Amino acid sequence: MPDPSTFKRFVEVGRVVLVKSGPSEGKIAVIAEIIDHSRAIIDGPTTGVPRQSFPYRHLTLTPLSVKGLPRAARTGTVRKYVEKEDVVAKWNQSSWAKKLETVKGRRVLTDFERFNVQILKKNRRDRVRRALAKASKA
Repeated sequence: MPDPSTFKRFVEVGRVVLVKSGPSEGKIAVIAEIIDHSRAIIDGPTTGVPRQSFPYRHLTLTPLSVKGLPRAARTGTVRKYVEKEDVVAKWNQSSWAKKLETVKGRRVLTDFERFNVQILKKNRRDRVRRALAKASKA
């Protein structure tokens, strides 16, 4: 008997996805219906993503999913399920979302602000190095 798969992120109705391109880039949505092997209908009523057909190659599957969402659910139903499971708050607490926010914040930095970040990282690296050296001597 083959070993069970360790893969967990399946394309399924209720799977929360991150939109990788288009006007809704960087927002999350929910798969409401699977059209075929290359497209799905997504809907993000709480995040501002309109209900639309979207190719899988422009979506990233997240570990989050909305349990019990019926197939082809309308926007109001999707909104109720998403709000009930508090998907947006779970997403915002994830390290993935925090990292995306950090990257977005870094993209708008000026040259001087980037220099300040470099200096702060250098100082932090030096403190860690000194603490490690002190701990290894003791």
